[in-house]
Amino acid sequence: MSSSEEFNMPQSGDGRLLRLLASGWIFLLLLVLVSIFTAFRPAQFGSGYNMQQIAINAAIILVLAAGQTYVIIAAGIDLSIGSVLVFCSVVSAQVMLALSGEAGTTFGTTSAGWGVIAIGALAAVATGVLWGLLNGFLVAVARIPALIVTLGTMGMALGGAQILSGGVDVRAMPERLVTHVGAGRLFGIPSLVVIAIVCVVIAGAVLKLTRFGLHVYAVGSNQEGARRSGIPVTARMMTVYAVSGAMAGIAAVMANARFATTTINGHTMDNLTTISAVVLGGTSLFGGAGGMFGTVIGVFIPIILLNGFVILGIPPFWQTVAMGAVLILAVWIDQLKRRLRKRG
Repeated sequence: MSSSEEFNMPQSGDGRLLRLLASGWIFLLLLVLVSIFTAFRPAQFGSGYNMQQIAINAAIILVLAAGQTYVIIAAGIDLSIGSVLVFCSVVSAQVMLALSGEAGTTFGTTSAGWGVIAIGALAAVATGVLWGLLNGFLVAVARIPALIVTLGTMGMALGGAQILSGGVDVRAMPERLVTHVGAGRLFGIPSLVVIAIVCVVIAGAVLKLTRFGLHVYAVGSNQEGARRSGIPVTARMMTVYAVSGAMAGIAAVMANARFATTTINGHTMDNLTTISAVVLGGTSLFGGAGGMFGTVIGVFIPIILLNGFVILGIPPFWQTVAMGAVLILAVWIDQLKRRLRKRG
């Protein structure tokens, strides 16, 4: 739990019970799900291969959710994150294809070296940051509601990606990117999982241990109070959305590496998936409370549900029903937490 949460939390017995309820129930739910699926299908669900596949499936969403966590803690919302990923993936793929000097535009891989891959990755992250700064400017300076701003940029980014690509996926990626990042391993761990772990650890450390992280919590708790305390609220909000955009850029490179294509139509639900994961992890939709550890747990809940349902032979659409119920429960607990905090 973050230092700002502890500052705002009442210290009575009710407060201690509230902290346990707010931070522990979703982790307990994850353990229960893993236990149930393992008990019914130990050889399939509990296998090392299946655990690795679950981790790989979670990696890209986890990076996106890390950026979304910053935004929601600051009392914002980012509906454009999936579309920004798509735009960044197209820009990165086209940059790498152009620098490789090869004409492959349909299927296959190119022989581009690590220098070209690095430039393509930087292009993706820089593009994501620019989209984030645009979102932050419109929210913090133009004072347009974040819901409207990011809904608009969601359409702009997706449309822009289709314009750049002509509506056709770029299906020629550097072979080194696909082999060593998309399907490779580092110290026996899938490379995509390593990247996700590094991103989440750094994002979590910045959020919890730095003055910037404290400012993010303060802005989300009380924006006007933060401004009167001397916190540069406008700059912090723009930075928060830039972080979200940067994470989308990193996730775009990961997606290109994993699928060896730009998957223009494959990320339409990433915004709702990340928001659900962040809220499930205990981050308040009203801002000012939450943390990266909860987001990690929140990301794995739907992935494990879907994986377990498939292994048990349960129609996967039941996962949507279960996730809807869990999400409503998470928001109800957040409301309860706010009421008890005010009472305390």
